[in-house]
Amino acid sequence: MAGTSTEPRKLKRSFGLLATLGVILVIAGVVGLVYTGFATLTSMLLFGWLLLIGGLVGLVHAIESRGSDYFWLAVVVAALNIAAGVVVILHPRGSAEALTLFAALLFLTGGLFRLVGSLVVRGPQFGWMLFQGAVGLLLGILVLANWPESSRYVLGLFFSLALLFDGLGLIAIGVGGRRIVGMVAEGEPPGRTY
Repeated sequence: MAGTSTEPRKLKRSFGLLATLGVILVIAGVVGLVYTGFATLTSMLLFGWLLLIGGLVGLVHAIESRGSDYFWLAVVVAALNIAAGVVVILHPRGSAEALTLFAALLFLTGGLFRLVGSLVVRGPQFGWMLFQGAVGLLLGILVLANWPESSRYVLGLFFSLALLFDGLGLIAIGVGGRRIVGMVAEGEPPGRTY
């Protein structure tokens, strides 16, 4: 019976930690929105280090699997990750320009396909698809029209918005989870075990 009374406290504490992590992510997202140039460089360096570390881990795994059918493929993929990581770390501004151009082209093509698809199909989500296509096309045009200057802030803006919304989601889960655990713990009759 002593174990059942500590479980709600442990759950509440876990949900509290989720909410705290959410607050940290929200603060990081807001700071990133204020300093988008810094957020862009930070996200590029983080991306570069992730590629480099992932490539090194992949290379170790490839060496451990010598003699397997996929050994050379694993070595090539690991080498490409390592090379890309080094390039991104050494040239974060140029990498940001390339990724921003790629993102703009994705927005353009995705928006164009959604626009054309919504006009051709005219399904139940016609208005929503048309709106998504128009927004994607507009974003692509705006980023591309101001490229390469837009590469200083676009990736940082997206990275910061992702942090902000992920943080808000974690806060909602943490606060809601604590409330639910509190309601369930209060509603249980004392001494009842499952």
